[in-house]
Amino acid sequence: MAANTNRNILLIFIIVVLGVLAWVVLTMPDQRSAGQKIGDAVDALPNGIGNAAEQLEDRTPGEKLGDSVKDVGQDIKESTDR
Repeated sequence: MAANTNRNILLIFIIVVLGVLAWVVLTMPDQRSAGQKIGDAVDALPNGIGNAAEQLEDRTPGEKLGDSVKDVGQDIKESTDR
């Protein structure tokens, strides 16, 4: 019974640590230089001016991930509307 309790406590601890690590990674500040941002904006120009302009902003990895999910959702919607 004590081993089962210890295993549960260890599992909860691991989940909390993974949650904290995920939060830290998703909220890290944007580390790109101005040149890298401009390069990313130029690369994103074929996807539209709005997407290119987003590349010039300071955005966390979480914000970038959210934008990617939104874009994929929009692509799926457009492909199923045809």
